Amino acid sequence: MSDITIKNSNLSRPAIRIPWVQLAPVLYTIGLLVLWELVVIISGLPHTILPAPTRVFQAIVQYWSPIWKNSVQTLFTTLLGFGIAVVAGMLIGLFIGWSKTIYAGLYPLMIGFNAIPKVALVPILVIWFGIGTIPAVLTAFLISFFPIVVNVATGLATIEPETEDVLRALGAKKMDIMLKVGIPRSMPYFFGSLKIAITLAFVGSVVSETVASNNGLGQMMSQAQSQFNVPLVFAGLVMLAVEGIVMYAIMAWIEKRSTKWAHRSTMGN
Repeated sequence: MSDITIKNSNLSRPAIRIPWVQLAPVLYTIGLLVLWELVVIISGLPHTILPAPTRVFQAIVQYWSPIWKNSVQTLFTTLLGFGIAVVAGMLIGLFIGWSKTIYAGLYPLMIGFNAIPKVALVPILVIWFGIGTIPAVLTAFLISFFPIVVNVATGLATIEPETEDVLRALGAKKMDIMLKVGIPRSMPYFFGSLKIAITLAFVGSVVSETVASNNGLGQMMSQAQSQFNVPLVFAGLVMLAVEGIVMYAIMAWIEKRSTKWAHRSTMGN
């Protein structure tokens, strides 16, 4: 009898489920760092070529004051350029997507502009605005607003013709179609593009800071590279990665909260 009771009590205990999906990013990061450390130890590479994660962490602690100062500067220029890109990209995207004729005429020009390497524009921005924050902000803006424009314009320009015909038959004007159907339809495209745009904004800021700035992580890493302080260079890369991941997560959260209505529910699957 006692054996049966013990077995039944064991069966009644709820199974402990490990949230592997939630833990996956942490586990994979730890695994990558451990593998990186082992590669450096086994290969015997000097830290001037490939510093171990422990050496990079030491550099973060040792140079925390300049790292923090330059990280804040890079985050500021990135967010400012990204904010301008959001506003300008939304407005230009609405303008381009307003008419299929405008879309067909301006879209090739947008592609041509986007094909220009933004690093090639930095010297021009320096001539116009000098060395400092403004070229970094503008580079972040120029490199990040194109995905927003394309997604908003595409969302507007790809409204089903049948939907437009039905709305026009019901007496809707062009503005009514845009406000009631076009803009809501483009919102998932818009919020989805923010995740791409914010990562590109970091690229633009760092590129400009490397070439034409006295502050920022790009300038700090450039100076560290000239002094063969490779651990500090990797420390700057780690800070950029952290900032990028955090901002990407924020944009993904905004997308999820803002466009939940546009996605099919997964309840019951």
